[in-house]
Amino acid sequence: MTAFRIHSDMRPRGDQPRAIAELVQGLQDGLAAQTLLGVTGSGKTYTMAQVIEQVQRPTLVIAHNKTLAAQLAAEFKAFFPNNAVEYFVSYYDYYQPEAYIAATDTYIEKDSSINDEIDRLRHSATASLLERRDVIVVASVSCIYGLGDPEDYRELMVHLRPGMRKDRDAVIRELINIQYNRNDFELRRGSFRVRGDTIDICPSAADELVTRISFFGDEIEKITEIERLTGKVRSARSYVSIFPASHYATTEMRMKQALVSIEAELEERLALLRSRNQLVEAYRLEQRTRYDLEMMRETGFCKGIENYSRHLTNRAPGTPPYTLIDFFPDDYLLMIDESHVTVPQIGAMYHGDRSRKESLVSYGFRLPSAFDNRPLNFSEFEQRMGQTVFVSATPGKYEGAHTGQVVEQIIRPTGLIDPQISIRSVDGQIEDLLAETAAATRRGERSLVLTLTKKMAENLTAFFQEEGMRVQYLHSDIATVEDENTAFAAPGRF
Repeated sequence: MTAFRIHSDMRPRGDQPRAIAELVQGLQDGLAAQTLLGVTGSGKTYTMAQVIEQVQRPTLVIAHNKTLAAQLAAEFKAFFPNNAVEYFVSYYDYYQPEAYIAATDTYIEKDSSINDEIDRLRHSATASLLERRDVIVVASVSCIYGLGDPEDYRELMVHLRPGMRKDRDAVIRELINIQYNRNDFELRRGSFRVRGDTIDICPSAADELVTRISFFGDEIEKITEIERLTGKVRSARSYVSIFPASHYATTEMRMKQALVSIEAELEERLALLRSRNQLVEAYRLEQRTRYDLEMMRETGFCKGIENYSRHLTNRAPGTPPYTLIDFFPDDYLLMIDESHVTVPQIGAMYHGDRSRKESLVSYGFRLPSAFDNRPLNFSEFEQRMGQTVFVSATPGKYEGAHTGQVVEQIIRPTGLIDPQISIRSVDGQIEDLLAETAAATRRGERSLVLTLTKKMAENLTAFFQEEGMRVQYLHSDIATVEDENTAFAAPGRF
């Protein structure tokens, strides 16, 4: 097993050595939660990396938005180039959720644009978690939304090795069962092509590499990895596992059971709606659901299949969905970055989703089982939290109430300290500001003045120009070219 190992010229400095030692000791002592309280610029990410290296456990890092998650993933990849650092965020470039506004009788159909690269990265994350332990997944709060059953995902993997007695058609059937599409003209991620006794597979977690399976009769003769664009052979493989093309793929037996239970729920719901004389709602629900059932029988998939996830995973009503967290082993480490923002966001996800679906279910657009296609509520998330490290410069009330110890990281590795802040009287503040900026100019320094409004910035600029100061204002209404010229103003301007 590959161990976590940091590759960096940096060494812990400032408060980092003490913070790392205390956090690692807290984890070894079995503390459920700790808080890393570090000022901005104190190297909290490097401290997190050092802790991961010392405890050698799979780690989930949650950030409150995609941009921060991408930044953290890039930093961890630089620290751990030989380990699996994955990025797991929502794969929608654009997402308009399905909704119904009863007041105006307006139905809004689900509309979305999926980012194929992010979808690949999500599959890469789940594949890594099932294959190895040296994994760091940096995720947004989308990690608490439902995925398929990890046991089904593992069971549906297609395992191939040279010398295996399996004919070409059997492999093709297995690939189709796990949602791969046959495309003999253009090979894309999640598809395969067939040329004589050869099958080229573009795995769901890959992009540039293709797995080529060569057969001799009903036996696998050779497995090679080739470059998708050039066809150049990269390496020969003694074993390969092909993961499902969708996280919602399920076994044939599970699909048959799901179709029966969806049909039963539909009949029960139709009887209830008709008993309430909600005939329009009953008709609407029956037409939509029976169409979905037919699509699932014929193709194993339908639009909005996630709304039937409870049936597909054979869960009881009201039970929590499977999420990314279920792909982690029990001893995983959880780190919540910017916890004062991320923790409240995790708690808010469930209620917004529930409110939208109440209307859809009430007016016959979805079966009640759609409620179970949801994010975890906060208590369910708490039950799934591994040993946790909250990371923040300004921890919130939740961290204060649940943390076993607070580890402070105040002194920066660079030794730089925060500037002194002095508060002056409101009386005579403009004259005081004029004197301070004049003194700074004499020292060859620049001054930056922040105002509450754009108009105030313009008025203050005009006043200082009358006083003979070299000054320019800067705000969002300035044209781009003028903005750039202002940014590179000469010394003495503020």
